Amino acid sequence: MTRPSSPPRLVVRTSVATLATVAVLLSAVFVVVTLDVRERVRTEVTDKLEARLRVLSALEDRRGDELASQVAMLAENSTLKAALDIYQSEMATSKHTNKYELVSTVTRELEKIAARVRPDILAVTDASGRTVAAAGRLKAAWPDSMPSSDEGSSRFVSLGAGAYRLASADVGLQDTILGKLQLGTALDKEYARELSALSGAATLIATSETVLTTTLPPAVAASLTPDVLRSLSSSRVARLGDGEYAVRELLQERDAGVYVLDSIDAASAPALMKASRTIFVMALATFAVAGLASVWLARTLARPIDSLSRSLEQMTRERAFDEPLPKTGFSREIDALTSSFNEMMSAIRVAEGDTRSAYVGTIRALAMTLDARDPYTAGHSERVSALSVAVGRHLGLSEDDVEVLRLGALLHDIGKVGVPDDVLRKPGALTAEEFEAIKLHPTLGARILRSVPFLAPHIPIVELHHERPDGSGYPHQFRGEEIPLLARIVHVTDAFDAMTSARAYRGARSTAEALRELWRCAGAEFDAEVVQALAGALPSIELSSAIDPRPGSVRLALVTSSSGS
Repeated sequence: MTRPSSPPRLVVRTSVATLATVAVLLSAVFVVVTLDVRERVRTEVTDKLEARLRVLSALEDRRGDELASQVAMLAENSTLKAALDIYQSEMATSKHTNKYELVSTVTRELEKIAARVRPDILAVTDASGRTVAAAGRLKAAWPDSMPSSDEGSSRFVSLGAGAYRLASADVGLQDTILGKLQLGTALDKEYARELSALSGAATLIATSETVLTTTLPPAVAASLTPDVLRSLSSSRVARLGDGEYAVRELLQERDAGVYVLDSIDAASAPALMKASRTIFVMALATFAVAGLASVWLARTLARPIDSLSRSLEQMTRERAFDEPLPKTGFSREIDALTSSFNEMMSAIRVAEGDTRSAYVGTIRALAMTLDARDPYTAGHSERVSALSVAVGRHLGLSEDDVEVLRLGALLHDIGKVGVPDDVLRKPGALTAEEFEAIKLHPTLGARILRSVPFLAPHIPIVELHHERPDGSGYPHQFRGEEIPLLARIVHVTDAFDAMTSARAYRGARSTAEALRELWRCAGAEFDAEVVQALAGALPSIELSSAIDPRPGSVRLALVTSSSGS
C-alpha cells in the first residue's frame, strides 16, 4: 500500500514561493532589458548605416564623376574619331561589302584605348544606339544596343546577369556627332566586397527578381525571394532568414538596386551578452539573498508553529489535557490561536466531565434497575464495584484500568435483565435448565453493551466474569491468563459479596468464612493472586451490618483504615 505523501514544510513552501517569485521577476527584467537593448541597438545600427550611406553616396558620386571625365577624355581620341567617321561614311552608302573591315578598324582603335585604361567595358554605339564595337574584360556580355544617356553623366544599369556603372560621351568630328563612347565599371563580387569593406556592412546587388551578387551569408541570401527583393527599396528594417537587418539603398535603376545591409542581431549580440552576464550575476546575488531571507523568514514563522505543534504532540502523547498551552510571545495571531485552543480544551474538559457524570449516572441507574428486581441482591453491583476498585488499587493498576474496573463491575450482571423473574428470584436450588438460563447472562450483557459504543471497554468484564482458571467457567471455558485480569477480579469480588450477603434460603457468611472458601478454591475456581489481593485490601474496608429497609440486605462501605492504607 502506497504511503500518502506528506505536505511540504513551511520552510520549503516559503523558500520555493520566494525563489519562484524572484525567478519570475528576473525573467521579466531579462525580457524587458533584452527588448530595450535590441531597440537601442536597432536605432544605433540604423543611424550608423545612414551615416555610412552618406559617405558611400558621396564616394559613388565621385566615382561617377571620374568615370564621366575619363570617358569624355577618351572620346577625343583622334584615331577613334577617324575610324568611326570612315565607318559612318561608308555605311551611309548603299554598298556594305566592306562592313566587316570597317567594324574591325573601329574595334582595333577601341582595343588600343582599352589596353591603356583596362576598363570592364568600353563600347562605341552609332547615332541610333546600336553597338558598333566593344572592348574590355566583359565585352562578350555587352548587348547589341544601348539606350542613350545624357552627355557627361554616369548611371547605374543592369544588363543581363550583371550590373554596371556606365558613363557616355559623344564622339564628334567638327560639328558632326559620329556616335557615343560607353565606359562601364562592373558592379560585381569584387565591387560588393570593396563596398562592404568601406561600409562595414553587407552589400546586395539585385534586380526585382534575382540576386546578382551579395556579401550576405549564404543562408540569408537563400531567403531573398522576389517578394523580399521588391520590398527592400521601401524597407528600413527587413527580416532576412532568422535575423533582422537594417537596409539602405545606395544606387537604384528601374528594376535593380545596390543595397547596404547591417545585421541588427550581430550588432546586438555583444550588448545582449554583456546585459545577460550582468543579469546573471544579479540573479545569482538576488537568489542567494532571497534564499537566505526566505529561509530566515520561514524559520522565524515556523519556529513558534513548531513549538505549538510539539506542545500539542506532547499533550496528546502524555494525555495532559488539563495543562494549558503556554503562549509563544512571537505574534498576536499565534498567541490568539493558543488562547483559543486553551479555551476550547477547557470547554471540552467541562463537557467531558458532564458527559462522564452522565455516563456514570447511566451505569449506576442500569445497575440499580437490575438490583431492584430482587430485594435480596439490592446493592450487590455497588458492593462488587467498591470491592473490585479496592482490589485493583491493591494490585497497583493504573487509574484508567481502575475506572474501567469500577464501571465494569457495576454492569457485570446487566445481562440478568434477560433472565425471567421466577428463575432469578427462586428461593431454592435451580434445575439444570434454569441454571443454563442463568449462564446466559454474561453473553446477554455483552450483547447489550456492544450496542453502546462508549461501554466497549467494559465488555470483557461483563462477558468473562464467570470464567475460571481451570477452564470450568462459562461462557467460553477460558483458562488462566486467557481470562483478562479485570474479569478475574470481578469474579472473586462477586463471589465474596454473594457469600457475605444474606439470601432467602441462607444467612450471610462472615468475612473470615468467605475468605477461607475463596482460598480453598484458589487456583481452580478463583485466581489466587486476586484472592490474596482481596485479603490484603479488606483491612481498608469496613463491612457495616446496618440493615436497609429491605430484609436481608447488607450495606458495604469503603473507609480509610486507621493505618492509612
